[in-house]
Amino acid sequence: MKRMMLTLLGGLLLGLSMITTAAAQTKGMVYYLVPTLNDEFQTGSVSALGMFLKQVGYDLTTLNADNKTEAQQSQMNDVIALKPSAIILAAVDFNALKPSIESARAAGIPVVEFDRQITSTPSDFTSVAGTVEIGHIAADQAEAMLKARNGVVKGKILQVLGDPGDPYTLDIQKGFEEKMKAFPDVKIISLPALQWEASNAGTIVSDQLLSNPDIDLIFLHAASLSVAATASLEAAGKKPGDIMMMSSNGAPVGLDLIRKGWLNVEVEQPLYAQAAAIAMFMDKIVAKQEIKPGEYDVIGLKGDLTNESWGPNIKIPGSAITKANVDNPAFWGNQKPPTDAIQPVK
Repeated sequence: MKRMMLTLLGGLLLGLSMITTAAAQTKGMVYYLVPTLNDEFQTGSVSALGMFLKQVGYDLTTLNADNKTEAQQSQMNDVIALKPSAIILAAVDFNALKPSIESARAAGIPVVEFDRQITSTPSDFTSVAGTVEIGHIAADQAEAMLKARNGVVKGKILQVLGDPGDPYTLDIQKGFEEKMKAFPDVKIISLPALQWEASNAGTIVSDQLLSNPDIDLIFLHAASLSVAATASLEAAGKKPGDIMMMSSNGAPVGLDLIRKGWLNVEVEQPLYAQAAAIAMFMDKIVAKQEIKPGEYDVIGLKGDLTNESWGPNIKIPGSAITKANVDNPAFWGNQKPPTDAIQPVK
C-alpha cells in the first residue's frame, strides 16, 4: 500500500513538473481582437498570427467582434482586466476604439495595431500593408491593360471602394488616383461598398453597367467584392474578359477568379508578412524596449519601419498576381504558409 501511494505521489509530482515546465515555456498570452471573421483575410490573419506568435513563444486568444463597435469596446474592457502580455487590435471603428487603446496602455498593456492603422492616438506597434503603394501597383496594371485593349491609355474605370471610413481603402484610392492623373483620357467612377458588404459591390456593378455600358475596367478594393461583381457581370450576360477586372488583397477567392479568367490582376496585401512582423518584434513590444527604425527583412519582403507620431510603424509592400504567377506558394491566397521559423528581433 505504501509503495502504491509513493508511486501515485511520484506520478503526481511528475505531472505537476510537466505542467510547470510547459507553463514556463510560454512567454505569455496575447489577445487578438479581430473585427470580423466574414472574409478570408480576417480568418487567415487569425491562423497566421497564431502560428508566428507560437514560434516566438506566445499563446494567442482571438475575440471576434462581428463588425460591431460596441462588442469590440466591451471586449477591450474585458481583456484589459485580464492583464495579458499584449493586445493586437484590428479595429471595427478607428475613432471609437481610441479611448480603449488609451485605457489599455494606461494599464501597462502594450497595444499593437494590425492591418488597420490608427493615427489619432499612440500605440506600441503598427503593422500594415503599403496601401498607397497597392494603389500605385494597381495603377500600373490598369495602365498596361488599357493600353493593350485600346492602343493608348484611355477608357473608363469603375472603382469600387470598401467602407469610406476605412483608411485602408482610402489610401488605396489615393495611390491609384494620384498615379492615374497622368492619363487625362481615363475617367474614373469611384463608389463605396458600405461596410465592405459584397452585396453592395454587386449592386454598384449592376447599376453602373446600365448607366455606363462602356466600362473598360472594374477595380475592386477586396477580392470578396469581386465575387459579387462577377455575379453581376454574369447576370448581365458578360463572359470572362468582356470587361477587365482587378481587385486587391490576394484572397483565395481572388486567385480562383484569376484562374477562371474573370480577374486579370489581384494586388496582394502581404498578410503573412504583416503577421510575421508583429511576432518578430513582440519581445521588444512586451518588454517596452526601443524599436529602431530601418529596413527589415520580413519573410523575404522588405519592411520599412518608421517612428511616427502614433508610434513604431512597419509598412510592407504588396505585389501583382496574374495568371502567369498565380500558383506561387508565397502568395497567402494559396494557403501555404512559410515553414521556416522566424526569429525575434534582438
